[in-house]
Amino acid sequence: MKPNNPFLITGYHSPEYFCDREQETEGMIKALYNGRNVTLIAPRRMGKTGLVKNVFYKLREQEPDTVTFYMDIYSTQSLGDFIRLFASTVLGKLDSVPQKALSRVGRFIKSCRPVFTFDELTGQPKVTIDIAPSSEEATLKEIFDYLQSSEKRCYIAIDEFQQIAEYPEKGFEALIRSYIQFVPNINFVFAGSKQHIMQEMFHSAKRPFYQSTQTQVIDRIEKDVYYHFASGFFAKQGRELEEQTFGYLYDAFDGHTWYIQTLLNRLYSYPEKPDIRMVDYAIGEVVAESTYTYENLLAAYPASNVRLLKAIAKAGCVGEINSGDFIAEYKLRAASSVNSALKKLIDKEMVYKTADGYIVYDRFLAIWLRQQPF
Repeated sequence: MKPNNPFLITGYHSPEYFCDREQETEGMIKALYNGRNVTLIAPRRMGKTGLVKNVFYKLREQEPDTVTFYMDIYSTQSLGDFIRLFASTVLGKLDSVPQKALSRVGRFIKSCRPVFTFDELTGQPKVTIDIAPSSEEATLKEIFDYLQSSEKRCYIAIDEFQQIAEYPEKGFEALIRSYIQFVPNINFVFAGSKQHIMQEMFHSAKRPFYQSTQTQVIDRIEKDVYYHFASGFFAKQGRELEEQTFGYLYDAFDGHTWYIQTLLNRLYSYPEKPDIRMVDYAIGEVVAESTYTYENLLAAYPASNVRLLKAIAKAGCVGEINSGDFIAEYKLRAASSVNSALKKLIDKEMVYKTADGYIVYDRFLAIWLRQQPF
């Protein structure tokens, strides 16, 4: 079923609704098809998940027997969390016949008791496991043995892969690397949004994943390419999206994919002609809808952190966070206090460091903050 609105802000439908990334898609397909694992690095909401799913869509077109898996581990906190998510993602999915799928799972998963249910829509088996800490490593090995038992080519994407560096268990990077290198029928995409951590994990000679993958970094889609994509859908609707209007929207969010998609989605749903006035209206609508969320979000932070966040939002982009001019203009505390607050805001992904300086990560939050009293 085709989507009612072509500007998707969640999920993936098909290449028809996916803008550009042609070189990145082709590069990842070539790497995976030829047995090379890929490290994919991009800021959050820049479109890395969509790129992964576009690559998987095209790989399945080339090889219909191919099996693809996607898992986002951002919410996991430990080895046990990872294994449970990994199990529910892959177990039971290698075979189209439910009985064969259950038999294969039962043949390999011995360290814990899998619980089987069936998807009401597809009839495919769904497997969950409950594992004791003492059995975690054994279960992880069994899942890899299960995957290796298939004669099908498998591709697995692990999104927000840098999260494993936060697990309390020591040596997990080396453990999972030891299993990955011995599954010849499986290739991996390790995607992450924290560039410095991902770079350290895959480019430091001290880390287990050193030089084990091909690195792909993605940035904003070129403005003219994005405009051609967007204007085509409006034209099919019998409406014109002027280049000036799109340029205003694109520049307002520095080409950041998710924000552009969100606003194009709104503009497409309005009956009025999309113009700059309507772009501002759509931005205001989104920001107003988020007020309750933002108020509750900031309530969890100390006043010093909120003040620094507001200052960065009002400045737009701060090149020198400890400069006397910046601290004086926004009446911040001493540089040491600013640094302490900044570290927490970066750790919580409230603030992001670009090549030009520090910005508020959520662009809509930044707009909302600029509207608040200082």
